[in-house]
Amino acid sequence: MSHWPGKYVIGLTGNIATGKSVVRKMLEHLGAYGIDADALSHRAITQGAPGYQPVVDTFGKWILSPDGQIDRSKLGRLVFSNPEALITLEDIIHPLVGQAVDILASRAPQKVIVIEAIKLLESELRNFCDTIWVTDTTETKQIQRLVEKRMMTYEGAIERIHTQSAQSIKINAADIVIKNNKSFEDTWKQVASAWKIAVPIPSTEESPQTREVARGQLSVRRARPKEAQAIADFITKVSGGRRRLNKDDIMAAFGEKAFLFLLRGNSILGLLGWQVENLVARIDDFYIRKDITLMDALKVMMGEVEEASKELQCEAALLFLPPRLAQQKKIWQALDYLPRTINDLGVRAWQDAALESMPPGTIMMLKQLRTDRVLRPV
Repeated sequence: MSHWPGKYVIGLTGNIATGKSVVRKMLEHLGAYGIDADALSHRAITQGAPGYQPVVDTFGKWILSPDGQIDRSKLGRLVFSNPEALITLEDIIHPLVGQAVDILASRAPQKVIVIEAIKLLESELRNFCDTIWVTDTTETKQIQRLVEKRMMTYEGAIERIHTQSAQSIKINAADIVIKNNKSFEDTWKQVASAWKIAVPIPSTEESPQTREVARGQLSVRRARPKEAQAIADFITKVSGGRRRLNKDDIMAAFGEKAFLFLLRGNSILGLLGWQVENLVARIDDFYIRKDITLMDALKVMMGEVEEASKELQCEAALLFLPPRLAQQKKIWQALDYLPRTINDLGVRAWQDAALESMPPGTIMMLKQLRTDRVLRPV
């Protein structure tokens, strides 16, 4: 029985670079509320968070960077080479993460919760789950992803993989195993099939993740992976061919973000790409037909993104705009978005989100969506 009455909880785990986050995103597309426990563990030790001072007191000020934050690289080198130090760190962080997960899951309106955690089976989080899903891939794929996406050396990737418990331990504990060796589309088919067979909830068509919202003659709707070709065609056309995409490009993008259509009837007028990670919404794709009034389009599209982001308990929304859109200052001010630099953001998690997601050549806007924050000092 679920730790949270009336909710079904998927525990998602797997070793490093096996594709956990991609599978979590797929489950979110299908209607689940996703919680990245590993991201929460990073939040728990930022300056001002409840784990910061205990970690500094335990391991020393040498782990601090010049700005006073804990340098996770220094801390990682210590704990991944010293099992006792890792246990000590986890004893500090895991209870705080558990508290944050409890807050988020209790507040979530969704009936299905997915908790992603690399140490799920070794922590109290396992007891929160109704089922265990494990992502699996080959060691060759793990190394490739760590080298290409995380800029690790080959030797560093091997070391990180081998410091973790054997992947077979996780697979033996799994109710569902997702093989993440091939394309996004192949992984999506596995996840969608497992969701349909194993998750006791209503059809995704009834989910708030896929609802259609009408405002006057305009409506917005979450795009689905099966509409990847339509998304690619629209971006290619509206960008005047400056950005040529195909179905495979969009399917791969679905591993990171969601797409929102702006419609009049069945005609696509606009498209917005956005993602939510670590309680921060990031909007980095805007494509609107030139014959559409910008203010009308943005009111409808941003209104829906903000409502969806609030349902996902986001603290803030960050927009990354091309200069021509950012120049429409009166429109953005009317929608309560203000230009910001990364340093202006103040909150470390928001700064990290900007550093991770801000495309080159764009201008950032911020709107704070709520004032209460998870993992404040206790």
